[in-house]
Amino acid sequence: MSPRCAPKGFDHTTQGAYAVAAGVSKALRLDAQRTANALAMAGTAFNSLRVTRTGTLSNWKGLAYANTAFGATHAAFLAMRGITAPLEVFEGNKGFMDTIAGPFDIDWCKEDLERVTQTIVKRYNAEIHSQSAIEGILALREREQFSPSSVEQVEIEIFDVAYRIIGGGEEGDKTTVETKEAADHSLPYLIAVALLDGQVMPAQFLPDRIHREDVQSLLLRIRVRPAHDLSERFPRELPCRLTVRLRDGRVFSIEKTDYQGFLTRPPDWNAAIGKFRFLSEAHTTRSLRDEIIDAIENLEHLRIRDLARLLQRTGAETKTWEEALHGTT
Repeated sequence: MSPRCAPKGFDHTTQGAYAVAAGVSKALRLDAQRTANALAMAGTAFNSLRVTRTGTLSNWKGLAYANTAFGATHAAFLAMRGITAPLEVFEGNKGFMDTIAGPFDIDWCKEDLERVTQTIVKRYNAEIHSQSAIEGILALREREQFSPSSVEQVEIEIFDVAYRIIGGGEEGDKTTVETKEAADHSLPYLIAVALLDGQVMPAQFLPDRIHREDVQSLLLRIRVRPAHDLSERFPRELPCRLTVRLRDGRVFSIEKTDYQGFLTRPPDWNAAIGKFRFLSEAHTTRSLRDEIIDAIENLEHLRIRDLARLLQRTGAETKTWEEALHGTT
């Protein structure tokens, strides 16, 4: 998220409107003029409000980017058919600079198309800024072999962006957790459930797991605060410090700068396959998973329609997460 956009109250899906419009325009092989109109159309129409991710979180949190992608895709198809849009969407009167970002300059001579190499991926099924903290608490849990029931308090120091969004800062209290949307954006919940279950994946966001007394009690013993020195290292790092205090007086600590999936420690192919197999098990057969893995490994030689046909088969023999976890059909 742009540091300028968040304080002004706009969601990061605002930037996504331009990205999706550009990608779809490329896929449709639009010329420069039609591509410009697609970008202008999407950029004008989809300036999303950050209230999506503040206070009591709703289902819309998980749908906001999908809706932007839907609209930006539609914009590209409209542009393909000749619909025009305000091309001064950035610098024009009441455009993006005036109303959202403030003035900025871009030296296109220094820009390239390599931002994709800066992509980071989640290791855990949780908000992106929580990833290093989750990895840290799991490492501490494994290293020290203490029981979650013996924890008196967990103290977390983290960079300010994470504190504001998931730590109890300006975007609201993070200790009242009743839904998946709230759990995903609550660092106290994420750390508590990681300590209890040794994992943060879809199973940790089922309603009966969220409402259980063990996690609801433990999350209240987790304290989060921002640290200036850590904030200065973000976004080059995702730094945090975690301290676990046990009832018997023992204290364990760990400091993290990244996680497996960050720029500094990208996942290898085996890690990616392992995550795919785990997450897709409830929705695919073993043979279909193997076919999809083989297709992705050879994506450069595959037609997209063939990959789409493979993905379309997911769902023929599926279970819900509740059914998969409880062995029901």
